[in-house]
Amino acid sequence: MRSGWYRASVLREDGTAIVFNAEVQQKNGKPVMFIRNAAERLLVDDVKVKGDSVHIEMPFFESYFRLQFQNDGSLKGKWFKAGSLKLLEFPVTFVYGQKERFAVNENTTQNVTGRWQVTFTRVNGAERPAIAEFKQNGTALSGTFLTPSGDYRFLEGIVNGKEMQLSCFDGSHAYYFTANINDNEINNGKFFSSASPVEQWRAERNSAAALPDTTPVTQLKPGESKLNFSFKDVTGKTVSINDARFKNKVVIIQIMGSWCPNCMDESKFLSSFYKEYKNKGVEIIALAYEYSIDFNRSKASVQKFIKRFGIQYPVLIPPVTVSDEQRTEKTLPQLTAIRSFPTTIFISKSGNVAGIHQGFFGPGTGNHYEEFKAEFYRTIRSLLAD
Repeated sequence: MRSGWYRASVLREDGTAIVFNAEVQQKNGKPVMFIRNAAERLLVDDVKVKGDSVHIEMPFFESYFRLQFQNDGSLKGKWFKAGSLKLLEFPVTFVYGQKERFAVNENTTQNVTGRWQVTFTRVNGAERPAIAEFKQNGTALSGTFLTPSGDYRFLEGIVNGKEMQLSCFDGSHAYYFTANINDNEINNGKFFSSASPVEQWRAERNSAAALPDTTPVTQLKPGESKLNFSFKDVTGKTVSINDARFKNKVVIIQIMGSWCPNCMDESKFLSSFYKEYKNKGVEIIALAYEYSIDFNRSKASVQKFIKRFGIQYPVLIPPVTVSDEQRTEKTLPQLTAIRSFPTTIFISKSGNVAGIHQGFFGPGTGNHYEEFKAEFYRTIRSLLAD
């Protein structure tokens, strides 16, 4: 596979292409790929070339490409992504020598830099709130959307006249946003996400834009104060919250899934944090709710997470699927329903639940990520001091 830039197009059934850029480099005589989403460079180091075929395994998310070289130098094939019910597949094309994501053919007088109050509308008419934060430099555009459950990570695109386009691809998220700009309003927005139905969106410029406090939250059921669980880790060993390792320590429970990009960002943060605090009386247990109850399949996916981020704390695999409506009752019956991935639970040294935090604003959110980290460290230091 030739070194250089590629423009990839993932084709939805409705004919819409979700595009992203990737750079191929040679490392120790073998190709590696860096997928570009604004400031992010996602390393994909499992790229195998055999004859006229290229197999690209994404580092997580049970996601991969199967491609073939074409006479014009491009590669065509399919992107496969595991789902909770079936394996999804999309036609995909990689065109060599294209570093740009979208073509700009019209100058713009619009500037969307700043904070926006956003409303997404689903096919059934249901609305959901979000915040958008954009940075525009000429016609180049980057930013993200923040929702009550997390963020849409690193988005990259353009402003072309009075139109905007943004996209991202990380092996799980395959997002494409379009909209019209009219000074302090954004209208006629469309949001394309993998195989999901198209959502509409609109926004108004608002430096004080905020998310509502009406989102249902996960909490302890009345009369409960502690969690009680035992699940297998990736080696097959049963680990319990009641094990001696966790006694008289501050314990963080990370409710996550290896299919979840926001969990990827949180795992990277927690792995680094744990190396700093593991000898200071803090432990972490991750509970990975996966697509399948096939332990070996889930283990393989979770192990990719562990390897990529150097995770040293135990990652357990509850024997339910993430799509199981009874997942909370079957695994953490002391809690009301788990609503967001990730969800972080703080356990005091006495073993009581001291706090629950839903969602995660990752590095793509700039100041929000820094604020999260500061609050996280304050919480841990307070619990250690008690």
